[in-house]
Amino acid sequence: MSALAPSPLAIVDAEPLPRQEEVLTDAALAFVAELHRQFTPRRDELLARRAERRAEIARTSTLDFLPETAAVREDDSWKVAPAPAALNDRRVEITGPTDRKMTINALNSGAKVWLADFEDASAPTWENVVLGQLNLTDAYERRIDFTDERTGKSYALKDADELATVVMRPRGWHLDERHLQVDGKAVPGALVDFGLYFFHNAKRLIELGKGPYFYLPKTESYLEARLWNDIFVFAQDYVGIPQGTVRATVLIETITAAYQMEEILYELRDHASGLNAGRWDYLFSIVKNFRDGGSKFVLPDRNLVTMTAPFMRAYTELLVRTCHKRGAHAIGGMAAFIPSRRDAEVNKVAFEKVKNDKDREANDGFDGSWVAHPDLVPIAMKSFDAVLGDKPNQKDRLREDVSVAPGDLIAIDSLDAKPTYDGLVNAVQVGIRYIEAWLRGLGAVAIFNLMEDAATAEISRSQIWQWINAGVVFETGETATADLVRKVAAEELAAIRTEIGDEAFAAGKWQQAHDLLLQVSLDADYADFLTLPAYEQLR
Repeated sequence: MSALAPSPLAIVDAEPLPRQEEVLTDAALAFVAELHRQFTPRRDELLARRAERRAEIARTSTLDFLPETAAVREDDSWKVAPAPAALNDRRVEITGPTDRKMTINALNSGAKVWLADFEDASAPTWENVVLGQLNLTDAYERRIDFTDERTGKSYALKDADELATVVMRPRGWHLDERHLQVDGKAVPGALVDFGLYFFHNAKRLIELGKGPYFYLPKTESYLEARLWNDIFVFAQDYVGIPQGTVRATVLIETITAAYQMEEILYELRDHASGLNAGRWDYLFSIVKNFRDGGSKFVLPDRNLVTMTAPFMRAYTELLVRTCHKRGAHAIGGMAAFIPSRRDAEVNKVAFEKVKNDKDREANDGFDGSWVAHPDLVPIAMKSFDAVLGDKPNQKDRLREDVSVAPGDLIAIDSLDAKPTYDGLVNAVQVGIRYIEAWLRGLGAVAIFNLMEDAATAEISRSQIWQWINAGVVFETGETATADLVRKVAAEELAAIRTEIGDEAFAAGKWQQAHDLLLQVSLDADYADFLTLPAYEQLR
């Protein structure tokens, strides 16, 4: 008797969307199903390894460079593949979700690269997952435009040579896509996002003189990078494009990955194009991993942890040195400020902070940096132009003066700042406001003149959790307790109702967001990711 053919990928519990058949073709779904069959078992094993490593950190309260990969670090002969022309100059990158308006604005922004985000800046509703793919394909085929119904303003693409190069970010390994299943098992969101984008656009992008380029989020080990490399090898063979066409930039946004930067580049060396310093997720990862490590691991208010903090300097300087030693781009962190149309003074102060931040990165040896708003592109561009001039990057600056010991990366107590009561209030405010928008399908949200995404919500709820469990005493004399957080959250909910009115409050998801923030901030059993329980409520 012949073997049964594998069952096809099924679309589950999803309302039909306009033009979805252009994205969810039989051939594209067959490719995603094959990715799932080949690679999800290894994904599952690697998620289990994360839990084992976290248990080890809980036992030892320390991390070190890996002895088993010392040979990779000590071998000076290897380099990553040379950057393709479209990714050689990355001095300013803009980030944002793949809705239709953002797609046009980001491509037109003047930035060298657009991080087209299916991850932290996108709430993974079925609509965002599918139509985000459609928007990118429409952009490559130059059949995209947008008219704002509220203002009547129209948006259209500039000439091809003025558009940013797209680097697409799929979801992290921990998230599944419940609407696509094989044999009743949900497909990892990372394979859905990568698979649909790669299948539809890899050859088209090559014809445009570019290629399928990716940002890889939430990576925690070199073995996770190896999994991605194997996926790239398989995918390039599957669609029939040359090996090495894919390029990947890895976000070093977990504390464990910071100890494996060279190994991560080594695993991806035929496909690697750089590393990025992702600030908020990095702080979230420190809290998550060292949450029971005692007072020396307690972070102050997130806005008091600047990139000049000694342990953050160690992280960014090691990243630049590692990248340039191996011929890769070093990409700096996010300028999240959103310019105010009403307050010139707010803008003046914020623009000065952005300039100082980008000046520091350029002078430290970074080859580029992130912004969240088109108005910040010229500021960041000026900082990097001043250092780079006509050079596309500064990978020739090897930063051999940098020496980072294992303890430097987790020397949290080298920071003088302490948690404050205002910091607690801000964490609750940002947490509720962001989660409410996320539950309505918005992943990138302007809150208090900053562009917030899932990473900022993660650090907010993690700090609340950590401060309570560490028994932090604020400058007011109050101790961080669950009851104090409930009081602050109730006051914030009442303030929002007053601010927006009863009708708008009732139409939103404010109570739901309030309850979810308290759940992930107060539960004794710390949730690995806020987005996991939140996804169960995302409809």
